[in-house]
Amino acid sequence: MSEPSPRRRQLILAICCMSLFIVAIDNTIVNVALPSIQHDLHAPVSGLQWIIDAYTLVLASLLMLAGSTADRLGRRRIFQLGLVLFTLASALCSAAPSLGWLVAFRALQAVGGSMLNPVAMSIISNTFTDAKERARAIGVWGGVVGLSMAAGPVLGGLLVQAVGWRSVFWVNIPVGVAALVLTALFVPESRAQRGRRPDPIGQILVIAVLAAVTYAIIEGPDHRWTSPLILGLFAFTAAGVAALVRYESRREEPLIELRFFRSIPFSGATVIAVCAFIALAGFLFINTLYLQDVRGFSAMKAGLMTLPMAAITAVFAPLSGRLVAERGARGPLLASGIFIGVTGLLFLSVTNTTSLLYLGIVYALFGFGFGVVNAPITNTAVSGMPRAQSGVAAAVASTSRQVGQSLGVALIGTVAVARVHGSMREGFSTASHVGWAIVAGCGLVVAVLGVLTTTARAKASAERAAALFPASERGTSATGSGTPADAAPAADQRADSAPRGSSRTRGTENEPVTAEPDTEPEPAVFRTVTTRTGAAAPPDTETR
Repeated sequence: MSEPSPRRRQLILAICCMSLFIVAIDNTIVNVALPSIQHDLHAPVSGLQWIIDAYTLVLASLLMLAGSTADRLGRRRIFQLGLVLFTLASALCSAAPSLGWLVAFRALQAVGGSMLNPVAMSIISNTFTDAKERARAIGVWGGVVGLSMAAGPVLGGLLVQAVGWRSVFWVNIPVGVAALVLTALFVPESRAQRGRRPDPIGQILVIAVLAAVTYAIIEGPDHRWTSPLILGLFAFTAAGVAALVRYESRREEPLIELRFFRSIPFSGATVIAVCAFIALAGFLFINTLYLQDVRGFSAMKAGLMTLPMAAITAVFAPLSGRLVAERGARGPLLASGIFIGVTGLLFLSVTNTTSLLYLGIVYALFGFGFGVVNAPITNTAVSGMPRAQSGVAAAVASTSRQVGQSLGVALIGTVAVARVHGSMREGFSTASHVGWAIVAGCGLVVAVLGVLTTTARAKASAERAAALFPASERGTSATGSGTPADAAPAADQRADSAPRGSSRTRGTENEPVTAEPDTEPEPAVFRTVTTRTGAAAPPDTETR
C-alpha cells in the first residue's frame, strides 16, 4: 500500500490526538468533580481515591499488554476496540447508581484507555516516516496534553456547576464516537512482522501486585495498619514482586525486561517517573479537597484556580523537549526536582485563609516543575539502550508514570485524611501538610537522581546493560554512536528492508523531536520501537 497523502496523514494525526484528548482530560476533569461525587453518592474519602486509582491502576497494568496485542492483531483493530470500550464506559460512569458501580466502570474505562495512546503513537510512527514530519506530529501530540490539562479543570468545573458531576463523563462520548467513525474511514491497518508472545503469568502478577499494595495503602487507616488483612496484603506484595522477578528473568520474551534495570539511567528514570507522578497525583487530589471542601469554592472557581499550573505546564513541556535535545537531561531533571520540592515546602504554610495570589504563584511553580520532567524521563530511560529495545524501555517508563499516579492518590490522600481532627473544613489544611512534605521529598529524589543518572558512570552502566542483549537485538544504541543521547539519529526500517537486527536502513535522520508533556508521546531517541509494546512502533510493519 502506498503512503497516505499529506492531507490524509494530518487527518490520521487528528484522529490519534482525539484519543489522547479524552484519555488525558479524564484525569483533571474527574478530579474537579470529586467533592460533588462524594456528596451525591455519600462516598468516603477512600472511595474518592478508588475512583481515581481504579483508572490509573488498570491503565498501568495493561499498557504493555495492549501494545503488544496491537502489534500481533492489528493496530487499527485494537485502537477501535479501545475507543468502543472507553466511550461505552464513559456513558456507564455517567449513569453509575452507586460508588461501587462507578469504580467498576472507571476500571472498564482504563481497559479501553490502555488500547488508545500507546497504539495511537504506533499509528503515528507508521504514518509519518519522514523525521521532520514526525517531529512536528509528535509536537502536536504533546500540545494536546497541555490543552487537555488546561481545559479539564475549567470545563469540568463549568459542567459540574451547571449540570452535575455526571456530565463530566459526557465529554468523552461524542469525541469517542467521532474518532471511531473516522478511524474506520481513514486509518490503515498495520501490524508487526513478528509480534511477541503473550505473557499471561507475568501480566497476572503485575495486576495482583499493584492491586494489593494500592488496596493496603488506601484501606489501611480503616482496617488498622497492623491488622492481619493489611499486613497480609503487604506480605503478598513482597512475595508477588519476588515471584515476578524470578519468573520474568527465566522467560525468553518477558513482559518486563529485567536486564534494563542494570542500567543506572533506566532504573533512575523509573524511580523519577514514579516520584514525579506521585507528586502530581497528590497535588491534584489534595488541592481539589482543599479548594472545595475547605475553602468552599465552587467547582468552577476551583477549576479556574488551577489554570496557572496547567498553562505553565503547556508552555514549558515542549521547551523541555528541545532543551533535552540540545543540552541533555540533567538540567531539566534538576530544575524539575527543585521546583517540585520548593512547591511542597511552600504548601506547608497553607491555611484556611491563605491568599489566592500566594496559591496561584505556588501552582505556577508546580506547573513548571512538572512541565519540564517528562521529556528527560524518557530520554534518560532509553539513554544507551539498544535501539531495537528503546521502545520497550520507553513503555516501562510510561507504565511507571501510571504507577506513580496510583500510589500518589493512595499514599498522599491516605496520610493527609488520616490526620484530620474534627471536620474537613477545620482540620484538613493542617493535616494535608504531611502530604505536601511527601511532595517535597519526591522533588528531592527527582533532583538527586537527575544528577546521578547523567554521570559518566551511569552512562557506562547503560552500555554494559546494552551489551547483555544478543547482537541481533542490539544494533546501534538508542543514543547513537558518537552522538549525544539527546539528539540520536533514527533509523527507520521499512517492511521491505533487511531482517530485524540487520544494518540495512532506509536512512539516518538527525532531526530531534519535541518531547511530550505527558505519558505517551516520546522523544526522537526512540523513534524505532520493538513490536513488544506498541508504544511507538517503527514503520517496519506490514500495512494494508
